[in-house]
Amino acid sequence: MRSRVIFAAVVAALAVCLSGCSDDGQHIAQVTTGGNVHRGAAAIERYGCGSCHIIPGISGAQGRAGTSLDGIADRIYIAGVLQNTPENMMRWIENPHAVDPKTVMPNLGVTERDARDIAGYLYTLK
Repeated sequence: MRSRVIFAAVVAALAVCLSGCSDDGQHIAQVTTGGNVHRGAAAIERYGCGSCHIIPGISGAQGRAGTSLDGIADRIYIAGVLQNTPENMMRWIENPHAVDPKTVMPNLGVTERDARDIAGYLYTLK
């Protein structure tokens, strides 16, 4: 009986730690980009980004035409041409053809606010 109580306490402590770590990651992403992680997830769904990309945490985002965005926050480059900074991420999301005229990524008419929020979400993907 005592081992069950200890096990339950350890599991509860681990759950608290992991949820806190997630919150820290969201907070850092939001401060870094100025975007809202929750609005970013909604914008990703609204613009249909998951039809081309695998995006962890986004329902149905299992596209294979573009690269997987899993771990995008830790990559050195965006689209192989831009240093991975929040400003460059937003620039790429808003108008990919201004960065690389030959890219197959479509210009979806993403607004500046939505690009900021989407970048905020993407920077949680480590």
